[in-house]
Amino acid sequence: MTSKVYVALRVKATPERAFAAFTGEIGAWWRPNGLFQTTPRAPGILAFEPGEGGRLTETLASGKVFEIGRILAWEPPSRLVFTWRQANFPPELATEVEVRFEAVGAETRVSVEHRGFDRVPEGAARHGFPDEVLLLRLAEWWQALLASLKQVA
Repeated sequence: MTSKVYVALRVKATPERAFAAFTGEIGAWWRPNGLFQTTPRAPGILAFEPGEGGRLTETLASGKVFEIGRILAWEPPSRLVFTWRQANFPPELATEVEVRFEAVGAETRVSVEHRGFDRVPEGAARHGFPDEVLLLRLAEWWQALLASLKQVA
């Protein structure tokens, strides 16, 4: 069994608009977090390369591009799955993020399930936290990110 966090929030938008904002405007709503920063450098700008096999990247101020993950499922406007890794993860390790966009009346429920942080070793984004605390911090961050997305969508 893998550990996971699950958060959801309704946005006043269609699933098509919510998916487009999540993927195409990530640079406008993404907020870095010191506990889960992708590289040890100052945060850059995130972007998705659309389509299955595309990348989620962070472009740093220096112009260097860090690949955070690969898109495993690109199913607009309902579902997106991508891998997530930070620079201090072992090379073979990645966690997985699944995002769903479900119509609920005139709104869309955007849900995020981030799984696999139990495989992250001590010293790589764990900050000495036991699993429960680490996952709570990760869930709080995703809640803040979805609240930021809500403003853009």
